[in-house]
Formats: sequence, structure tokens, C-alpha cells
Amino acid sequence: MKTKIFLLLFLLAGRSTMAAREVLDFCDGWVFRKMPAAADAMQTAAAWNGRWDSVRVPHTWNAHDMQRNVNSFYEGVAYYRKTFEVPAAWKDKRVFLRFEGVGACAEVYVNGRLTGSHRGGYSAFACEIGKELRAGARNEVVVKADNSARPDVIPVNHQLFGVYGGIYRPVWLIVAEPCHIAVTDCASSGMYITQHNVSRSGAEVKVRVKLSNGTMRPVPALLETCVSDAEGRPVATERREVILSAQGLQCVESEFRIRRPRLWQGRRDPYLYRVTARLVTGGRTVDECVQPLGLRRFEVRAGKGFYLNGERYPMYGVTRHQDRWGKGSALSRADHDEDLAAIMDVGATTVRLAHYQQADYFYSRCDSLGLIVWAEIPFVNRVTGREWENAHSQLRELIRQNFNHPSIYVWGLHNEVYQPHAYTAQLTQSLHDLAKSEDPDRYTASVNGYGTAGHPVNLNADIQGMNRYFGWYEKRIGDIVPWIEGLEKEWPDLPLMLTEYGADANPEHQTEFTGEALDWTGDFYPEQFQTKTHEYQWSVIARHPYIVASYLWNMFDFACPMWKRGGVAARNMKGLVTFDRKTRKDAYYWYKANWSEAPVLHMTERRNADRETRVTRLTVYCNVGRPRVFLNGRELEGCRKGLTDVHYVFDRVTLADGENVLRAVVTDRQENELTDTMTWRYAGEKRRVGAAAVREKEHSGF
Repeated sequence: MKTKIFLLLFLLAGRSTMAAREVLDFCDGWVFRKMPAAADAMQTAAAWNGRWDSVRVPHTWNAHDMQRNVNSFYEGVAYYRKTFEVPAAWKDKRVFLRFEGVGACAEVYVNGRLTGSHRGGYSAFACEIGKELRAGARNEVVVKADNSARPDVIPVNHQLFGVYGGIYRPVWLIVAEPCHIAVTDCASSGMYITQHNVSRSGAEVKVRVKLSNGTMRPVPALLETCVSDAEGRPVATERREVILSAQGLQCVESEFRIRRPRLWQGRRDPYLYRVTARLVTGGRTVDECVQPLGLRRFEVRAGKGFYLNGERYPMYGVTRHQDRWGKGSALSRADHDEDLAAIMDVGATTVRLAHYQQADYFYSRCDSLGLIVWAEIPFVNRVTGREWENAHSQLRELIRQNFNHPSIYVWGLHNEVYQPHAYTAQLTQSLHDLAKSEDPDRYTASVNGYGTAGHPVNLNADIQGMNRYFGWYEKRIGDIVPWIEGLEKEWPDLPLMLTEYGADANPEHQTEFTGEALDWTGDFYPEQFQTKTHEYQWSVIARHPYIVASYLWNMFDFACPMWKRGGVAARNMKGLVTFDRKTRKDAYYWYKANWSEAPVLHMTERRNADRETRVTRLTVYCNVGRPRVFLNGRELEGCRKGLTDVHYVFDRVTLADGENVLRAVVTDRQENELTDTMTWRYAGEKRRVGAAAVREKEHSGF
């Protein structure tokens, strides 16, 4: 009986030639103006006729002031306006605007009417605008953006990083048929793929598709779901007949068994299937959605490590902020690709995208590159007691919008959020419950800046992360050892990750003299101290599998508009790479030598060319064997192995007056000769300056 009703309704629907959705680039043709907030946004915008600046999205108004000034940047309201022609053929279509990111709160007006609003600077949002459009005429869109810190929207301040204002990610105009795969389900794809019992012999895959019917009557439809391999060959297909109820969303599920799958193996083999959902009404495909599928199984084993598809997998982790010098957060795909190239080059296997949802393009590239991803919401630094609903909203959006990225293994719930302890703990528990309701198959994590596992806000997620900066914000570099060993003894069953560690480095600050701690409140941030911190602390991490994963802070320098430290305004300089992406600090090559399979030969301290002492130390990173080093053509002796197998140290290098040419040579496994050359100058003993003046005149080290 059900099939007969379906066929009758299918025939009544007719055989119209409906096409799949159109997705149109909506980034060109905007004008922009900063102006004070007003009760009537449209009246305010209209008052500025003729005084707008032409811009192309992505765009931010903080690309310069938030990167150069301390606590002196434009934080407030600005407007974007665009006019466009609406074809007459769109009269019976459903039309949506999808914004990938607006900092930080947005209101969208179409032809003077409010059609959507959103709170949160990092997640996408979509609003349906078709009912306000005039078909066959020009139409106007106005977007009010506001990046003011506010107590009910996370992050509640600009303290740890700046929230750039503007439409800083792409905008899309989506034109769909009345019946389609949902666009406004938290601006997600409308498709949710889960996988279970994944092994080399088989995998179970379930696909849930949310469908929308914008008509006033039930519509018979056919949903075809197909899993294809990377070459586009179908692996499994299921067709489901469904009657779409009038208005609202409904969910259709399909289940598959994939036999002998090719697994997603991280960087070694990031193999991707794809899942295609096609909605057919009236005999025509009216909508289609394609999503990635990487078949994999993640396991966090307390005290033992991270396992991918049943095998222990090294978690060489970096963290990434999305902004860059002169652009802020308004990045191109080329900018994202450049960052990913550096992350891949250094040998990272996992990346913590801190401290907020980042561009969908970045997650997609991590899928195809094999990087394992920690994704999180911007619940950081402070609580106000008014962010409860928004934290839940942003977590829900993060999960739904990124549900199908196989690279993501964990949802981050909070970072260094404390008082009041009881409120923070309850909010974290609630976020954990939400994450498990939305996505039971991934882990959750929260991060604490204290080293005590039993801290009152801890142990409310699957994974406990800890940020520790030994030698920088606390104690001495070597104190990481008793900390780890203490946790191993007291909390052997705790799934622990070291989620931040490191030190700032200003490449213009150089010295031969470093101790085991540095006064971070001063203005002297020598690169050598950062190098020393990473050398020692990574060597400790590498021999302690109790730390399931570690994430150095940070891959790139980034803006901190409330800070002035290390002689530079508005900058956090803990990156391995400078803010403009032009300089790779010595610590970059330390990790590349330890992590990467590419051959590395690198002598450190080339920027410290004017030496302070005649008898000095030379450090070389080399992962293809012991290097030979020549000083002014004469081979150096006395090379010793340092903290790891790639670390070589010459303790007593005696310089000649004037220029000294150093040349390192090694032959790699393919019999290729690698060389590295640099010049040091010596002009007599120098007066030490900055923080070096208080150090002992010795080459202290581990």
C-alpha cells in the first residue's frame, strides 16, 4: 500500500526538468564602511551613500591596527553592502546566503528586511533570503558586522588573540529547488557519515541525509546514496523512496558494508572515498551533495599512545592560528596552502587548530594530506557566566559543519578557563554531553594551564590536555621531567596530552648566553632560548609514551593585540615561523630533523653572526648520520651526540679574528651530498646586553 501511494504522488508531481542547486561565488562587488552602531541598521547604512570603500570578500578591517597597536584597534560595528541582479527564473526557487565566517556577530538585511543573524566569529551560518528578493530586478544585501567583545559570545575578550572584524571568509549564494538537501541545518552539508567496526576486512558505514521540503504539499522523492572510491567507481549504492512531508526537515538513513576497504592511514596513505547523495523528484535530480569518507579508527590509550587503525601512530603536533601579517584572518586558499606546506615540511602528523573553528578548506586539505586534527571552539581565557548558550551553539555548529572530515579525532571544549570553578566544570560537562549527543564516535578534550590533574575544572572530558611552559612562565626548562614522572605515578590511567609548550623568540634578539629560565616580562626574547627549550623538552616528550600526543606552541607567530612583549607590539612570538612566514627559526629545523623523513642538515645560530666569545659552541641538526664540519677549510673535531639521534654538538669551536666560514657536509641514504654553509664574525669580547647580561658567562645546557 505504501508503494502505491508513493507512485501515485510521484506521478502527480509531474516530470518537470528541475536542475540541481547552483552555488555562486558572492565575494565580489561589496562596499564597506565603519560606522557607529544604531538601532536601525538600514537607516545607518543609507546615511553613508556615496562614502563607501569598494572591497572584495574575504575582508577584515583589522588587518593592520590589530597587528601593530597595543589595545588600540577598531572594535565595533561596520557595514557591508552589495547589490545584485536576481533573474526572473529564480522566482520559484529557494535562495540562501551562506557566510563561512563573519567576525564576530552579524545581522543580514535583504532589501531592508532582517533575514538572518549569527553570534560567533568562526563558524559558518546560512540564511534563506528568497522570500525577500525581487525576481527580475536589482536587490540589495546589507551585512552589519560587530567584533566588540561581549560577555555572552565566546571568546569574551581579545586577550589571547584578536577577533578580527569583517566578512573575512568567502560568501556563497545558493539557489536550490523547493525540495533539497538541507542548507540551514547549522549551515552544515545536511549529510552525516558515521563509521563503525573499521578494519582491513570491512567497515560499516551509515549515512544520514536531512531533506527539506519548501512546498505546501507532500512530495514523493527518491534518495540515492552512493559510496565511490577515489577514482569514482561505485563501491556501494542504496536507493530509498521517501515522501517528503510539507515543510520542515526529515532524515533519511542508508547503511553500507564496505568489504576489504583501503583505510585512511594518516600521512602514509590518506585515502579518501566519497559519498554522494542525490535527491530525485519528478524523475530528475534536483539536488546533490558530495562528502569525503576516510575509513579509519582512532584510539587513545592512556599511558601507551595514540593508535590509528590498530597501530601505534606518532603524534608529532603543532598548533595553528589562522591570521598572518598584513592580512589578519582574511586569507586566500593560497595562504592556507602555504601554511599547510610548512606544517607538512616540518614533519607534523597532527595539528591543533587553536583556539577556534577554522576554514572548511583547511580541514578538507588536512583530510587529503593525512594530518590528524584537533578542532575546538573559542571558549578560552575567561568566563562571565553569560556564555553558556553561545558556547553550546558554537560547539553544535563546529560539529555539524565538520562532521564528515575524517581527519578530525577530537572536539576541544575549553582552553585555560577557570574561575568560578563550579560553573566552568558544569559548563564543560554540559558541552561534553552535547558533543557525545551530536557525535558519539569522537573524543572530547578540555585543556588546563596548571599541572595538577585534579584541578577543579579538570576530568570532565575524554582527554585531559595541559599547557606547560617550563622555563618560560614557570620554573626551569628541565622541570618538565619531574612533572611528567609525577603524573605517570599518580595518574597512570589518565589520557594526557601536552597541548602547549615552548617559548617566544624574536629573531632580532641573539645571544650566546642562555640559562634555564628567562624573564618573559622583559623585552629580550633571544632565539637561542626558544631553541634550547624545544631541544630539551622534545627529547623528554619523545621518551615518555605516557604523553599520548604533544602540540608545540605555535607553528606561526600571531597577533595578540593586548600585549607588548619581547620588544614588539601586539605579537606572540612563540612560532617556529615568523608572522610574515618569511623566516623559519632554528627550532623549526630541530623538529624537521626529528620528525621528517626528508634529509635535513642545518647549523643553528646563523642569525647570531657577530659572536660574543672566541671559543664558542656549534650545534648541527642532521637526520642522515654524523655530519663533518669545516671551519675556514679545516675539519672540526670533538663532535658529540646531543639530546636525540639528530642532535650533534661541537663544544669548543675556536674562531679566528674577522670572518669565519663554517661548512657542514653529510651524505644521505641515496648517496646525495648535503651541505650547509654560514659565516660567523669575531671582533673581540663584547659587552653582553639585555637578558644575557644577567647570565653566567658559560655555555650552560643539558
